[in-house]
Amino acid sequence: MSRNKGPRDDRWYLNIMAPNTKGPRFAWLDPTSIYINGEAFHDLLDDLVADLKGCDCDVVGGLDAMGFVLGAALATRLGVGFLPIRKAGKLCVDTDKVSFSNYSGRTQDMEMRLPAFGPGTRVLLADQWVETGGTMDGAIRLVERQGGTVTGIAAVAIEENPVTDGYRQKYRCVSGVVQGSRWQTECNAQKLSSFATYKPEMAFPAIGRKN
Repeated sequence: MSRNKGPRDDRWYLNIMAPNTKGPRFAWLDPTSIYINGEAFHDLLDDLVADLKGCDCDVVGGLDAMGFVLGAALATRLGVGFLPIRKAGKLCVDTDKVSFSNYSGRTQDMEMRLPAFGPGTRVLLADQWVETGGTMDGAIRLVERQGGTVTGIAAVAIEENPVTDGYRQKYRCVSGVVQGSRWQTECNAQKLSSFATYKPEMAFPAIGRKN
């Protein structure tokens, strides 16, 4: 018997995201516990696929590194291919490269294989979390420089700021956290009320199979 997901603006799986325990050099939270728990991961994917209805794509581009997890899973659900968009220096084929500023303000380089697809290819971009939008900007530039069209952006959450507001106006943007919810407000403030009751065991997958 499956769990009650809760209303679309208050999904149960958001409660198992972990707070940062390592300090300011790291992202302020860790959503990977959603991926560990099979039920949570499937519920998240169900929501994203439903919200993407009518947003056609030929390939899903996943941003290095955790966007690989979400992007590959979405590509499988959507029945299309998966394109890794990588941090510089990882690919052994010809690449195109852009520089971007990440959530911590550091400048990094991102690469995509060259060529990766034919002109006119429709690309859905996926990343775990869109905070400042700098990493996503790098991926968009790489796709468009090869003649691709970005049709949408998918993530666990997309924070609200002038850059991401621009993305929402231009692209179909979907996330587990929906706009107008208290989760969106808390993500913008970078502190979830669920942190007060968070325990790692909340995300543990079930052991064994039920008959």
